Amino acid sequence: MRFGWPILLTGLLAGCTRQPAVTQVEQSHESAAARQSIRVENEALLTNAAGNVETASLLASAASGFASPFYWLAFHTEAANVPDLRTRKTGIDWPTFLGPHRQSTSPETGIIAPWPKKGLRIVWQREIGTGYGMPVISKGRLFHFDRVDRRRQRAMWGFAQFGGFCSLTPHFWPNLVYLSIDPSQLVDTARLTCLKSETGEFLWDFHYPTFYEDDYGYNNGPRCSPVVDGDRVYIYGVDGMLVCLNAVTGKKLWQIDTVKRFNVVKNFFGVGSTPIIEGDLLIAQVGGSPKGEVRRLNQKSNHTAVVAFDKYTGKVKYAVGDDLASYSSPVIATIGKKRWCFVLARGGLIGMEPATGKIRFHFPWRAKIFESVNASCPVVVGDHVFISETYGAGSALLKIVGDSYKVVWSDANNGFRNKIMECHWNTPIYHEGYLYGCSGRHSHNAVLRCIELATGKIMWSEPNLTRSSLLKVDGHFVCMSENGHLRLLKINPKKYEEVSHLVLRRETPDSSDDEGDLLLRPPCWEAPILAHGLLYVRGADRLVCLELIPQR
Repeated sequence: MRFGWPILLTGLLAGCTRQPAVTQVEQSHESAAARQSIRVENEALLTNAAGNVETASLLASAASGFASPFYWLAFHTEAANVPDLRTRKTGIDWPTFLGPHRQSTSPETGIIAPWPKKGLRIVWQREIGTGYGMPVISKGRLFHFDRVDRRRQRAMWGFAQFGGFCSLTPHFWPNLVYLSIDPSQLVDTARLTCLKSETGEFLWDFHYPTFYEDDYGYNNGPRCSPVVDGDRVYIYGVDGMLVCLNAVTGKKLWQIDTVKRFNVVKNFFGVGSTPIIEGDLLIAQVGGSPKGEVRRLNQKSNHTAVVAFDKYTGKVKYAVGDDLASYSSPVIATIGKKRWCFVLARGGLIGMEPATGKIRFHFPWRAKIFESVNASCPVVVGDHVFISETYGAGSALLKIVGDSYKVVWSDANNGFRNKIMECHWNTPIYHEGYLYGCSGRHSHNAVLRCIELATGKIMWSEPNLTRSSLLKVDGHFVCMSENGHLRLLKINPKKYEEVSHLVLRRETPDSSDDEGDLLLRPPCWEAPILAHGLLYVRGADRLVCLELIPQR
């Protein structure tokens, strides 16, 4: 199927002669890396649409019109050692959402404190596409997942690039010419980009078509961060597409459309829970429903709250849980001699055995209103688990006892204005008996708060920071506020202690934008990450790498 754009025949076209039904215009590329990028992108556009019936049919019918060769991706590649591209040899990788243990905590030391008046040194920066997720870093590679608006990039003049060639079909009638273009080239794509983490140098990218549209006016890009495990990287799209790729080459290894496979009714803001690796399993929130079900307060589940996939093949190993998916990501911990996976699903906290999927308990925890979500990750401290949300339920602290729990304290009976902690999307951070995090649903009422974990006693609250997220490192918090302000805070349970305050500015302000001079344009909702001394922060359209720890 093709769409045509008519062009009136004028004196400019008077000299045109009849052309073949398909013309091939070879495009030049700056490097072999760019050509590889386009090839991977082309393969993705054709092969990855299988999860969308309409798109798959569309692409299959159009494939014969493309002149460029296709190098189909292998189903499986042998595991190999991943070459380390780093030059900075101290510090740690940041291979998954919120770091190695999903605590937004780094063991690195030697940070610059206080920050210089001119700010931290910008190592590199890069424009990024639509999305909310932070990148991850492994072996000197940075993986970032976003969305590309192809209609804006490629539809101009009816010109479509595919595999280093243009695929245009001119048709001629008396006094009329129209060019037809394969519509697959005009759809938006979800994109995974691999860069050198220390320099921002492009290595490869991978695309697949996406048709997700947000129901509440938020952007349509991915919410999840990639997950790196050895020589594989996993992405989980806002549309429910789960893909495993080779981390070195970007070749697709397997792919599952979880929305189609498990009949997932569209969640409030799409899919937004980053999966987690445990042994040979990739554990993800899915939350499917029986056929015919619609989104509603008492929506039914089809026992797929949590699904574990073989991380090598994508084969389903187990599916458990009578709950729906949330925006909180799973956390795995060892308590006593038992391995636990904690999932704050839409309806409450699931405590389960990650290897088998055996559910040990379910603790109901959700606001009473329909349009509410759980988005903050569980925080595990010893044999205690802290959970929080911001739509009405507030927080609770559980103590794990055998295969069950007991409630240590809870906001359940606290009034609307007396909640101890109400975390929205940010995950609070534990340090020496205290928990620090942003409490509040909206920018105007959000506060940065410190509470005593054991009792829930509020130690201090700092207003006027807007909603913020934290990274703990070297006795400090790096605090990113949603308005683009970056702060360095001394960890102190007795008072809010600000060490430095930084607003990154553009060298050439954009006069057409209200935030024209801000390098990080709102919303800045993602917690900063740190790998090998380099701090990564992002705004709506830009990723910035700063040197927080000088290279030694």
